[in-house]
Amino acid sequence: MTHHLKLGLLSKVIHGVSKPDPLFGGVSVPIYQSSTFAFRSAEHGAALFAGEEKGYIYTRLGNPTVHALEECLASLENGVACLTTATGMAAITTTFLALLDQNSHLISTASVYGATRVVVEKEFSRFGIRSTFIDTSDLKLIRQHMRPETRILFIETPANPTMAITDIQACANLAHEHGCWLIVDNTFASPVLQNPLDLGADIVIHSLTKFINGHSDVVGGAIIFRDENLFGRVRRTLINLGGTMDPHQAWLILRGIKTLALRIEKSQENAMKLAKFLQNHPLVSWVRYPGLENHPQYELARRQMRGPGSMLCFGLKGGYEAGRRLINSVRLFTLAVSLGGIETLIQHPASMTHAAVPREEREEAGITDDLIRLSVGCEDYEDLQADLNQALEKTAL
Repeated sequence: MTHHLKLGLLSKVIHGVSKPDPLFGGVSVPIYQSSTFAFRSAEHGAALFAGEEKGYIYTRLGNPTVHALEECLASLENGVACLTTATGMAAITTTFLALLDQNSHLISTASVYGATRVVVEKEFSRFGIRSTFIDTSDLKLIRQHMRPETRILFIETPANPTMAITDIQACANLAHEHGCWLIVDNTFASPVLQNPLDLGADIVIHSLTKFINGHSDVVGGAIIFRDENLFGRVRRTLINLGGTMDPHQAWLILRGIKTLALRIEKSQENAMKLAKFLQNHPLVSWVRYPGLENHPQYELARRQMRGPGSMLCFGLKGGYEAGRRLINSVRLFTLAVSLGGIETLIQHPASMTHAAVPREEREEAGITDDLIRLSVGCEDYEDLQADLNQALEKTAL
């Protein structure tokens, strides 16, 4: 696999690893919307199945459009290989199923994406897989909960939705010291702001639905590897389970990637301004954003990220009821779950994305009832501030 490692980030996202279509010279990667591929001969088909020749057999096993996306993502994360999946959750469940056995133990960030926690606690537990959810920004806690049967340390940094930052390099050292893998969900940062494989992680997970695609019009997931052997192990599981990506999905995501760096730059600029505006607002009790100096892991974020990103959360002095009035009063902001789109989204995790997590566990993870999460988009900042300000004024009524 050839990566454009020497190119700058803007060049990488625009050019990826693709070349003009050799048949007609198309600049855009073609959509190979075919379920199956013809063999030149019986011998050719046999050679493909035996792995003696490179080529395509059946789209569940591989597809040229999907492969172009996988090469692009591996390049952006400085990995050796990538697998794309039908959804972000398919990426997570496939990786866990490939690497965990009965009686294995997993340690995870407590304030992880709600569905990740639910699937581990409700589904994987049925097969004897045990889990511990803790504040992974506290390395002492991780060390305390390591067991001989721990196979995966799974961290999300910045965490969803609390914006807590975990030290990737320290976690990699700790995981490898105990003979387990470090897997990082890099969705919130994107490859533009953070490259966990460079800091020692074994696998990076992305929900491609979010920043990488960036247009709220397609779902997808990615698993990116530092090691070829680990790639082969997870690939077998993905192919057997069938959670692979469709070529049209892949094409849409490839198109979204071309503006990734530009979108991140603008949305991050807006987020920084909004965080400062909220921090100084008399009706706001707290703000959590890695770009603010009062963030508990501000220095760590500066060290391992290239920017604080465009996700933030805050609480209102009026608590849950004030938050309800706020999100019902916005006009330009879109009240919706998900994140990373070009438009600004607002939501209430305790009643929405993390509602399936028991209240006691939510609060222990820092997901309080007053927490409002923003995914800041690329609109004019003045319009965002004006909308948020008028909505905040209604919370004082």
